Amino acid sequence: ATDTFNPYLLWHRQQQHHQQQGQRKMTEQRKMNLKSLMLNKAREDLKVEAEHKAEEKKRVLNSRIEPLGNLSSMSESDLKDLARELNAKIDKIDEERYDLEVKVKKNDQEIEDLNQRIFDLRGKFKRPPLRRVRMSAGQMLRALLGSKHKVSMDLRSNLKSVKKEDTKKEETKDWRENVDAKQGMSGMKAVFEHSQEEQSNHAIFSTGIWTINPML
Repeated sequence: ATDTFNPYLLWHRQQQHHQQQGQRKMTEQRKMNLKSLMLNKAREDLKVEAEHKAEEKKRVLNSRIEPLGNLSSMSESDLKDLARELNAKIDKIDEERYDLEVKVKKNDQEIEDLNQRIFDLRGKFKRPPLRRVRMSAGQMLRALLGSKHKVSMDLRSNLKSVKKEDTKKEETKDWRENVDAKQGMSGMKAVFEHSQEEQSNHAIFSTGIWTINPML
């Protein structure tokens, strides 16, 4: 019980388990042997299948081809009848062969048409390969909007010009300059001097009028 709680013994047992699993793995030599056995089995199966096909063909030919018998003992009329019978069988077999060839050609044409339809459908829904293209903002708008691109750019230019005019008007009508000039002692002095100057001008104007009147 104490050994199971020993970490060193537990690690040692895990290493032994991994080594045993590694030994169970298939080596390269064993893989090559298995491949050679599989190839030999496939060759044998193909040979047996070819022999079976040859036997089946021989059996079918024996059932379809009737023996002619002893032709030397037949009379001339019997030989003519046999020739007519063989010609009739040949004509019948030739007609069957022609029908089979027509059927095979028709099936081949249908298969070709279906393959062409499949090819067309694949080409129709096939996604074209995409590549990166460097485009400016103007080229992108022209590709997206087409003829509307020029109009949209004109609208944007008009908006920019109007915005600049508004900013210029605001700059000319800045009322904070007068307020800043009248703040502090210098501003109060300028206001006082301006009022004194106005009073003196008014007094001079009034005295000038009184001096002129007696002379009249």
